[in-house]
Amino acid sequence: MPHRWKPNVTVAALIERDGRFLLVEEETTDGLKLNNPAGHLDPGESPVAACAREVLEETAHDFVPTALIGVYLNRFTKTRTGDDLTYMRFAFAGTLGTHHDWRSLDAGIVRTLWLTPDEIRACPERHRSPLLLQCLEDYLAGQRFPVSLIHTDPSVTAQVQ
Repeated sequence: MPHRWKPNVTVAALIERDGRFLLVEEETTDGLKLNNPAGHLDPGESPVAACAREVLEETAHDFVPTALIGVYLNRFTKTRTGDDLTYMRFAFAGTLGTHHDWRSLDAGIVRTLWLTPDEIRACPERHRSPLLLQCLEDYLAGQRFPVSLIHTDPSVTAQVQ
C-alpha cells in the first residue's frame, strides 16, 4: 500500500482583550517566535477540546471556544531537516477564563504577551506561521462561524477497550 499523505491537524485561539491579542513567545529551531496559543490535535479529542487544552497549557488560562474563525492550510519546510509539512489549523475565538498563576507554561513557551493588531503586523519575521496574521485579519473582519459546524463523532472520544 502506498504512503498516504495526511496534514498535521492543529488548533489555535484568537483571544482579544481591550484591543490586544494574547500571544505566546516560544523557542523554536529558528529562534524565539510569536504564535497564537496553539498546538496539535491529540488522539481522542475534538478540535474544540484541543483548543481549550492548548490555551491552558500555553497560557495557564481557562478558555472556552465560542466561534470558529476559519480552517486554514499552510505548507512549511523545516529549516533543520528539510521536512515538507502541511498543517491544517482550526482557529477559534472564545472566552478567556481564570488565570492559574500556579501553573507552569508548556515546554518551550517563554512568556505570554498582549499585542495590538498593529504590533503584530509590524513583526511578520517573528511569526511562527503566516497563519497567525491571516487568522487575526479574519477575526478583525468579523469572520465567525458556529462551533457546531465541527462535528466530532462519539467514536473519537470513546474509550478503546
